[in-house]
Amino acid sequence: MSELTHLDEQGQARMVEVGGKAVTHREAVARGEVAMRKETLELIVEGKAPKGEVFGVARIAGIMAAKKTSALIPLCHPLMISGVDVYFRPNYDRNTVEIEARVRVTGQTGVEMEALTAVSVAALAIYDMCKAADREMVIGAVRLVHKSGGKSGAFERKGEAAWS
Repeated sequence: MSELTHLDEQGQARMVEVGGKAVTHREAVARGEVAMRKETLELIVEGKAPKGEVFGVARIAGIMAAKKTSALIPLCHPLMISGVDVYFRPNYDRNTVEIEARVRVTGQTGVEMEALTAVSVAALAIYDMCKAADREMVIGAVRLVHKSGGKSGAFERKGEAAWS
């Protein structure tokens, strides 16, 4: 098990010092999903959800969340993010909307938390946009699937195929 970098020698929370780290291009990809009734998924895809166009609102919510991560997660550094993409993929076999966020930065620390936050808030926006039609939606499976750049190198979650 690797060292918990956000704890000092006494076990107290601390913000990691990144000043001596190399500036590199870093990317993180996270995914999650919102499970729902078949009828709710159809409303979303057909653009007939009660509050309007779901994917557009959720995409903006995810992008905004990535930019505000340091205000939400106490020990995250504020970053000059260079790009955020949020994608949605309806899965009719499972009655889910799958969400993927890709976040990029050229800096001294990674953007894993920004990608995870983008997915989480995009999922919450989908829930908010559709709760009048389906209060039983379930948000889940939020996970990091890829990271690159920095001293620790690349990470790829096994079994996660790339989205085209």
